[in-house]
Amino acid sequence: MQIITFDGCVEYFPEFLTRQNSESYFKALENSIDWSADQLKMSGKTHTLNRRVAWYGDAAYAYRYSQSTKIALPWTPELMQIKAHLQTFTGEAFNSCLLNYYHHGSDSMGWHADNEKTMTSGATIASVSLGAERPFKFKHKQSNEIRSILLEHGSLLLMQGDTQQYWKHSLPASKKISSPRINLTFRLFNA
Repeated sequence: MQIITFDGCVEYFPEFLTRQNSESYFKALENSIDWSADQLKMSGKTHTLNRRVAWYGDAAYAYRYSQSTKIALPWTPELMQIKAHLQTFTGEAFNSCLLNYYHHGSDSMGWHADNEKTMTSGATIASVSLGAERPFKFKHKQSNEIRSILLEHGSLLLMQGDTQQYWKHSLPASKKISSPRINLTFRLFNA
């Protein structure tokens, strides 16, 4: 299903992974990934974010974002399996993956674009969702038009072409969601 068709392209595949594989991968990643907390400096104070993150890749890439630097860890077997399936499904290559662990609906992500200079411009970012279903929003940077989608357990969202240049995206907070979600964003890092 196409979500965005101008100033970039966003496609959604609700059953990228089977229910059984989704459950198995969620449990494995929840327990085997080297999760850490980002820290954010605001008004001279350091705040530890509740959301957990991890960075994996083909090499020890240094990824800098939001005043934080992550060094990519070697792929786990589960990440390699998901990556192989993703590359076969899309026909595209990915060399890194940023993972986010959201404990519940209060863990969220504000408006942003994944347009860091270390990422290959215009390359596809493939977002795999595991766990709790969460609303996800896009906002056009010029017109402020908003598009929304519910990201389901085992789904794939492909953000392609100029999407990061023209659109921001967010994962809004929701007090109605009490279970965890793991998001994997496979990327092409400028090595």
